[in-house]
Amino acid sequence: MSHTTRLRALLAGQPFIAPGCYDAFTALLIEQAGFGCAYVSGASIAFTRLGRPDIGLTTLTEVAETVGNIRERVSLPLIVDGDNGFGNALNVQRTVSLLEKMGASAIQLEDQTLPKRCGHLDGKTLISTAEMLGKLRAAQDARRDPLTAIVARTDAIAVDGFEAGLERAHRYAEAGADVLFVEALRTPEQMARVGRELGGRVALLANMVEGGKTPLLSIAELGGIGFRLAIFPGAMVRVVGFAASQYLATLAAEGTTRGMLDRMFDFSRLNATVGTDAMLQAGEQYAAERMAGD
Repeated sequence: MSHTTRLRALLAGQPFIAPGCYDAFTALLIEQAGFGCAYVSGASIAFTRLGRPDIGLTTLTEVAETVGNIRERVSLPLIVDGDNGFGNALNVQRTVSLLEKMGASAIQLEDQTLPKRCGHLDGKTLISTAEMLGKLRAAQDARRDPLTAIVARTDAIAVDGFEAGLERAHRYAEAGADVLFVEALRTPEQMARVGRELGGRVALLANMVEGGKTPLLSIAELGGIGFRLAIFPGAMVRVVGFAASQYLATLAAEGTTRGMLDRMFDFSRLNATVGTDAMLQAGEQYAAERMAGD
């Protein structure tokens, strides 16, 4: 079964979680933990690859290279953050074509202007509804695989208020978005209304950002009000950043890592995780064939 078919099956089934990743290693951990889908977070790529905030500094090439590395290592369906398509409708078509080629199962597009910024930061600005509808149509036309899902995100709530955001969400659903992402919902009541009005028409995505503007709910709670999936896009970076800071503080204070071995992968565990033995055995097979030929 292809990864796009697997994603469509997930979207038609029970509510599910797509943890955020930013490289092949974090995607591998998600797969090994038993999750059925991963979310390739643009913010997390900015945090880890550039050491910069999510304010539109990453490029399509950087995102595509990241997706390609992840797809080479895991078979999970990948929902990929395509920001605002990195430009106009023609840029959107290139974005969809390239990310799909690199292994995206779904591509998320938002209605912010350039440069975009994190959905939970203030100061966002929007393109018109008409321009976003054109971008969605361009994205649909650019797909080679009709099962590649287009995720339509609106950031209008933070700019023009809840009713305006809800209106845009209805328009994007009418335009044929496969998944709808209403960003920065502020209260459980707003979330429940989105679920009531749109949950029966299109798969709804909830963005769970620790310390962000949206209440942090469980997948069971989200499913109960009409959401089909939840992404936790930046949690991996936050966990890694916290653990790394503790490690560095311990190393600076104690001059050794002996006191924190129970909080890290040792050499053997890390090699088991990435499959070192299996790769070495495969290499030995080819080496044996070469020697037999000699």
